[in-house]
Amino acid sequence: MRLHIYFIRRFLRMFFAVGASFCAMMLLIDLLEQTREFADVSVSFTQTLGLAALNMPGSFYSILPLVVLLTGLALFLNLARTSELVVTRASGRSAIRSLIAPVVAAFAVGVLTVVVFNPFVAGTSKQYDLKAGKYRGQASSVLSLAQGEGLWLRQGSPEGQMVIRASRANSDGTQLFDATFMTFASGSGPIQRIHAASARLENGAWNLRDVKVWDLSDAGINPEANAVSSQSLELPSDLTRQRIRDSFGAPSEIPVWDLPEFIDNLQRAGFSTQKHQVWLQMELALPLIYVAMLMIAAAFTMRHTRFGRTGVMVMGALGLGLGLFFLRNFAQVLGESGQIPAAMAAWSPPIIGIMLATGLLLHLEDG
Repeated sequence: MRLHIYFIRRFLRMFFAVGASFCAMMLLIDLLEQTREFADVSVSFTQTLGLAALNMPGSFYSILPLVVLLTGLALFLNLARTSELVVTRASGRSAIRSLIAPVVAAFAVGVLTVVVFNPFVAGTSKQYDLKAGKYRGQASSVLSLAQGEGLWLRQGSPEGQMVIRASRANSDGTQLFDATFMTFASGSGPIQRIHAASARLENGAWNLRDVKVWDLSDAGINPEANAVSSQSLELPSDLTRQRIRDSFGAPSEIPVWDLPEFIDNLQRAGFSTQKHQVWLQMELALPLIYVAMLMIAAAFTMRHTRFGRTGVMVMGALGLGLGLFFLRNFAQVLGESGQIPAAMAAWSPPIIGIMLATGLLLHLEDG
């Protein structure tokens, strides 16, 4: 038991050391990138540093599997150089048994990453987008979803602002059903209400069908008495398909705890949820990716350094780990495009990595 605790402590110390090094390096790189990106905007150094600090957690989160791989390489190389693994084997422990403690530690780090670090990254990523949009003078998200309330859109109008509420929509939000358009004048309340059975966004305008219009500008007149109905109506709009899609934000900006409810709201509103379902499955499978990366590092570096070819073995581990990392990203792309199921895209890469690493360990260490 003491040996297991010792290996866990060594793994955690190495993980935090490698992670801190990457965080510092990525913060400096992101600071330079933010300085270049906002060079034509009057943003102070403090504000630029704040943007870099908000953007860095998301960048670091995306490379955490590689951090675990480098942690495993550093851990087992140090244990091999100090002959601690030789002593462990001499005490009667096999390589597989010695690997139990680091694997448990990697899995626990993966669970904590999903449970704790994921919501933190989601919050910082969202704040970064809000602050960056504010500094650039861009409007915030034009779309909102609420449980049981359909979807809401916001656009500019000649009188001020227009708020759109629809029960459901098509997959990209360009066709609305049971839609209500409320026009608000600048500095006052609503001045017009329009209800349409359907509305389609085409060429910078909403084409409405089965329309009824209420004039709300005069408080002394009954709006229903002067309501006008028509078969069709065209409303100018500054919305585009791309703006509506971008308003969803990246799935990484939604905490993993809120993803199931968000996916349910998307489905109720009629939008495609494939991308968010794949991301949710990828997050749930993250601890197994950490285990696979650690086992790959162990398979190549648990041998004693006196056998030589350490550099070749390290390069082999890096190559196989990077290959698994890119396989995971490729599977994510296939899953988001709907070519493979979301569960297969998320769970097959870590399972393949663990099986491959186990085979290498059995062949090289206990074969």
